[in-house]
This record gives sequence, C-alpha cells and structure tokens, in this order.
Amino acid sequence: MAAGGFSKLPNGTVVVALNLPYGSAGVRILVHAANRARALTRLRNLGLRAVYLRGNAEPPTPDEITAVLHHPDGLVWRTAPTAAGGVMATELWHPIRALLRGPTAVG
Repeated sequence: MAAGGFSKLPNGTVVVALNLPYGSAGVRILVHAANRARALTRLRNLGLRAVYLRGNAEPPTPDEITAVLHHPDGLVWRTAPTAAGGVMATELWHPIRALLRGPTAVG
C-alpha cells in the first residue's frame, strides 16, 4: 500500500501525492485531476496498476501543489523523502515520462 494523501483545491480539483517504491529508493508522485478516482486512473493508465490511496496520512505540501499545478501534464515525480532527512533541496520535479522511460543504455 502506498503512503500518500490528497488536497482539494478551491476550484474543486484535487492534487494527489503518493510515495511509491521504485528501485533502491522510492519516488513521490503528484497528480492533478478532477477528483481522486481520476487521479489514480491516470496513474493506472500509465502502467502503475496496483496504486491505491487509503487515508490522507501524507497530503501534498503547498510547494508540491504549486509544482504540479505549474507543470503542463499535471503529473510529476521526484525521489521520495527518506526517514533520515528528506529530499535534497536541489532536486527538481521531473515529468512522469522520465520515470516510465527507465534507465537508458549509453554507448
């Protein structure tokens, strides 16, 4: 089960934040959609089939809401905060295509 939460915006839309395991660390994914069900459907349509949101333990922060609202796709990610200290302040949000593409071979 993924940790996460949501925030309802004044215009009626929602921003959903999920911490998902990915590689050696996890990722925090933000989705802007009309409602929670549509946000999760957007992720499932991208291949993240077992994504569920139960509860509102880790809702998006105001900075995270701003980041996803200013992205044209309304779907961004970055390395999830760790228990030891959190996300590095220098890491930017990435478009979801960069996560789904995976590592590319060089050479």
